Amino acid sequence: MPFIFKRLALLMSIAAAFAADKTSFQAPAASGMPHRQTTDRLTIGVDAYDSGAKVHLAFGKLSPGEYGILPVLVVMQNDSARAIQLRSLRVEYVGPHGDRVVATPANEVKYAVGPDPLAGQRRAGPIQIHKKNPLDVWEIEGRAFTAQMLPAGNTASGFFYFNAELQPGATLYVSGLAEAGSGRELVYFEIPLN
Repeated sequence: MPFIFKRLALLMSIAAAFAADKTSFQAPAASGMPHRQTTDRLTIGVDAYDSGAKVHLAFGKLSPGEYGILPVLVVMQNDSARAIQLRSLRVEYVGPHGDRVVATPANEVKYAVGPDPLAGQRRAGPIQIHKKNPLDVWEIEGRAFTAQMLPAGNTASGFFYFNAELQPGATLYVSGLAEAGSGRELVYFEIPLN
């Protein structure tokens, strides 16, 4: 019997370690982010997760940039006295020359095809068949921005995903925010990404 309990304890500790890994990422406060804008007591902070330790913290072993996907963390802090409706939220990556890329829905990221580093080169050896799409991991959808409403005094955060590469001078364009009671649309936000 003790052997069974030891195995059960081992399995439970492994499961706890995986669960802890899935919840270890915490978004910073919008007011403390280096790239942010405040209008009408609504602060939106953004941070592009293109490389480095922060990508590992948020996505584990996956580096979405290797597959042509740029994750951008968006944190909204509503310090006003009114709720903000987010159902019509539109987020776009705007390149330095004005080219726009609309955010890819998180549940469609796993179907995105990134640049092929071996395109145009002759490949030797057997054909490699991937049994699982590397972008089909829980972190992509699990860490996505999903809020539909932002009550007064609350914060919402999550990632938006773009089929783009971070370029100097790029911005994030956020529109479609409205007061929940009146339906009055709020001004748009245009926040530098670097």
